[in-house]
Amino acid sequence: GEGFAPIGLIVKPLAGSESFSHMTMHIALLGDSILDNRAYTRGEPDVAGHLRQFIPNSAEVTLCAVEGSTTSDLDPQIRSVPSNASHIVVSIGGNDAMLNSDLLKHPVASTTEAHSLFGKRIDQFEDAYTAAIEHVLTLNRHTAICTIYNGNLDPPEASLARIALTMFNDVILRCCFERQLSIVDLRLVCNEKTDYANPIEPSGSGGLKIAKAIAGWLGFVNPRRLSNVHAG
Repeated sequence: GEGFAPIGLIVKPLAGSESFSHMTMHIALLGDSILDNRAYTRGEPDVAGHLRQFIPNSAEVTLCAVEGSTTSDLDPQIRSVPSNASHIVVSIGGNDAMLNSDLLKHPVASTTEAHSLFGKRIDQFEDAYTAAIEHVLTLNRHTAICTIYNGNLDPPEASLARIALTMFNDVILRCCFERQLSIVDLRLVCNEKTDYANPIEPSGSGGLKIAKAIAGWLGFVNPRRLSNVHAG
C-alpha cells in the first residue's frame, strides 16, 4: 500500500530496495541510546535483544547505534552496516534536540523573537538531519526512521519539551514523507512512564515496545488500524 501503517508506525518500502527481498533478513539498527539502550535496562534485553525474539531464527540483528550520537555522528555507523544487511532502522535526532534545549530558558522580548530563534536552530537541524538520511539511503536498503519521543519529564518541563520537539519531529516527518520512507512514531510507542528508565532513556519494557513496533514494520507482528499519508 501507499504509506500504510499501524498506529505508531507508517510503513512503506524504500523504492528500489526490492532486490534485497531474496536475501536472508538482516536488520541494522543505527542511531543513539533509543536503540542502544542496554545501559538502562537493568538486566532486561535491549532493543536488539527484544527484536530477535520477534523475528525468525534465520534473521539477524546488528546494533550499530551508539549512545550519545547526534546526526553528525551517523557516518561511522553507516560505514559499519554489514554488507548483507537488508533492512535499516534509524533513530537519531534526540541528542540534537537536547543540545538546543538552552532555547527553552533563553530570555526573549516577544514570541516572534522566540520563533525566530527556534527557526534558525531548526533550519540547522534540518540540513544536518537530511544529509545524514541521504547518506543512509545510499545503502539502498529497506529503511525505517524513528521520530523523537516526548520522554518522561515532569511538569512544566514536559509541556515545554513536547512543544519544542514538535518542531524537530516536523523535520523528521517531512524528510521521510518526501522520500517515501517508513516511520516508527515513538511518541505513540513509548507513551507510559514505565517505558522510561529515567526522563529520556528507554527502559527494558520500553525497549520491548520499540522492538515490537519495528517487528510490525517487518511484518512479524500483526498491525492494528492503518493510517495513510498522501503527499503530492
